[in-house]
Amino acid sequence: MAEKGIREYDAKRMMARALPEFSGGAFHMDDRLVLVGPETDLDRLGDDHPWLREERLVAKPDQLFGKRGKNNLLYIDRPLDEVVAWIRERMNKEVTIVQTTGETTGVLTHFLIEPFVPHEVEYYLAITTHRDHDTIHFSTHGGVDIEEVWETVRTLDVPILSTIDDVDVEGFLPDDLGDRRSVVARFITALYRMLVDYHFTYLELNPLTFVGDRVVPLDTVAKVDDYASFQCAEMWGDLEFPSPFGMVKTEEEEYVAELDERTGASLKLTVLNPKGRVWNLVAGGGASVIYADTVADLGFAHELANYGEYSGNPSTELTYEYTKTILDLMTRETDPQGQPKYLLIGGGIANFTDVAKTFTGIIQALEEYAEKLRETNVKIYVRRGGPNYKEGLEKMRRVGERIGVPVEVYGPETHMTKIVSMALAGEEVS
Repeated sequence: MAEKGIREYDAKRMMARALPEFSGGAFHMDDRLVLVGPETDLDRLGDDHPWLREERLVAKPDQLFGKRGKNNLLYIDRPLDEVVAWIRERMNKEVTIVQTTGETTGVLTHFLIEPFVPHEVEYYLAITTHRDHDTIHFSTHGGVDIEEVWETVRTLDVPILSTIDDVDVEGFLPDDLGDRRSVVARFITALYRMLVDYHFTYLELNPLTFVGDRVVPLDTVAKVDDYASFQCAEMWGDLEFPSPFGMVKTEEEEYVAELDERTGASLKLTVLNPKGRVWNLVAGGGASVIYADTVADLGFAHELANYGEYSGNPSTELTYEYTKTILDLMTRETDPQGQPKYLLIGGGIANFTDVAKTFTGIIQALEEYAEKLRETNVKIYVRRGGPNYKEGLEKMRRVGERIGVPVEVYGPETHMTKIVSMALAGEEVS
């Protein structure tokens, strides 16, 4: 599972679509939402969305960060002309925000506009997912300072093999909800069903309020399992996975993201330290985490150059392009102390990924970068298992001989991360 944050706009858009279905028509959400980006013609907003002229509005950045009110980035109960001026003043401007995790500086590029909802009560509702259970969190003291009243938050676990119907949702809710207790329970039940079906991994509505009998999420934070992108394509619609606020993707990361969008397979790359000496070329999302953790556990986190993975049986061409991107980054300069660099081509035992086919793409890239690999003193360690792995490993062994680069090859008889300790055995931990 690869958990990715999504915009509030997209989370509310999906909830507005899904809640009527999962509540049997009992709950509906206002789907009047506008996402404003750098390319949006602000002068045409009223023409493109006539309701904007008729409503008092709320505007706020929509870039995966919270505490917008405390950072003076929440514009409430305003007409369209004032909202446009407020956004125009802030668009593409650098700001520093303060959150519970500290300060982050980034550029404001996307804003959400929605109708202003006068309200009296504010609740807190969140659903978190874990390996063996999901947890529902609820409090009648919602708002920006929920952390300060966390003792009021009640929790209800849903075991992984159970359904929402197997737990007493209404029974776990506080008595001070009064006559709204039943409707809140029904809303939570519908929301949980949507979360499961839409492959959300995290969903927070804070605050959540009522307008008559209508439930209204005022602010929403959401994450989804992006491994479900292909399966959920129709339900999610045009869903973007923006980078966290303050994080600007490198040209190489953008390129791999473009490759990823072209396939039902998965290709991911995050550059951690371009001057690092340990580069991972790992098959599988779970394996990529384990390899990165192993490098760190052995004391070489400061040398870990990248995090990423290829999985889902990508084509030879895509694997070639992905590998070439990593090799280009890896071989741009030699280590200042003349120390070797390590390329760890690893993974577990594949279920359906054709090892020989994906290795063919990797080998093509290795041959293309042979001279640079030698110049930068790269040593390659390979561990893999799965369909056609023997053929793939033999090809890897031969390419090392052809291009004059040290390549050590191991199959499933070797522990998955053993090549990490093999590569770093002679290194001193700093």
